[in-house]
Amino acid sequence: MNRNTMRQMQQLQSKLEKAQNELNDMTVEGTAGGGVVTVVMDGHQNIRSVSIAPEAVDPDDIETLEDLVLGAVNDANTRAKELAANHLGAITGGLGLPGF
Repeated sequence: MNRNTMRQMQQLQSKLEKAQNELNDMTVEGTAGGGVVTVVMDGHQNIRSVSIAPEAVDPDDIETLEDLVLGAVNDANTRAKELAANHLGAITGGLGLPGF
């Protein structure tokens, strides 16, 4: 590999590290039940918060609440993956690097 290629690879690595760090501060929201359950997740797919509206809580129907929480988590997870793919894809320029 020549020096120019090595320098370009180092620059790309630096940009990718920066982008990975930025994903810590980026968040998405996933919702279910028309917004009665909301999950906030960062760009690394870590759940930051869960909000449940009082009307979603029925002690006689815990299963529905569980389904709503699961739906909101899955929605947030999908959005976080899209966020990461878009954010990192802008840097990799469609190089098709594994894991990005």
